[in-house]
Amino acid sequence: MAISQDEQIGFHKGSLNTLVKERQELVKIVSITEQLISAHIKALKDLGVDIEAEAKKTQKLDEKIDL
Repeated sequence: MAISQDEQIGFHKGSLNTLVKERQELVKIVSITEQLISAHIKALKDLGVDIEAEAKKTQKLDEKIDL
């Protein structure tokens, strides 16, 4: 039995609505994560940690692991 065009349209509209809401929630999660990362970076800087030097160390370790 074939699905009517109206049913297909409803299905796709509902799917898009759900996906848009999921995307909005994902953006919220990314935003919160970025805020937390910034807070930790600020705290480390306040404690005297050289973030750039730490990042370079991590990058060098990652490059050695990839070899």
